[in-house]
Amino acid sequence: MYVVGSGLNLAYERESPGRTMNGHQQLKKFLGIVMLVCLVVGFSLYQNSANKQQTSPPTDTSTDAQLAELFHNQATGVQVSGSGTVSRILADDDDGSRHQRFILELDSGQTLLIAHNIDIAPRLDGVQVGDRVSFYGEYAYSDQGGTIHWTHHDPQGQHAAGWLEWKGQKYQ
Repeated sequence: MYVVGSGLNLAYERESPGRTMNGHQQLKKFLGIVMLVCLVVGFSLYQNSANKQQTSPPTDTSTDAQLAELFHNQATGVQVSGSGTVSRILADDDDGSRHQRFILELDSGQTLLIAHNIDIAPRLDGVQVGDRVSFYGEYAYSDQGGTIHWTHHDPQGQHAAGWLEWKGQKYQ
């Protein structure tokens, strides 16, 4: 069997001449191939997504310059990692899911609000101003420097698992 033509005008001929597909048969065959390709690509993307959720987050950290760029571009929904010094402890946010909140100051001077869901992950009991905290979570723009949230595992398994690290212990 060999292919004659291109696009939707494909005509498949057998070794014995005289048998070709009509336009409707060609379209059905073409759409069947397209559907098969979509299924294979979709399954591959699904597998890659599932594999990413099961693997550990990257160990390399975002640079202060990258976080500054996210702030400048008013970006939201970007997975980031880094570390900073606690500059202020805020009251817990008890509206809806409870969040432990504190301000981290990066070495660059940019500040980030850490909003750590304590209904899902353990609280950093005893964290104080001056403590160094590392993070992996989702950056969301705010006019005060940005917010880091999703610093915990996702019970539904549909979001990258984040964490906070303080005094050698990971909280997720």
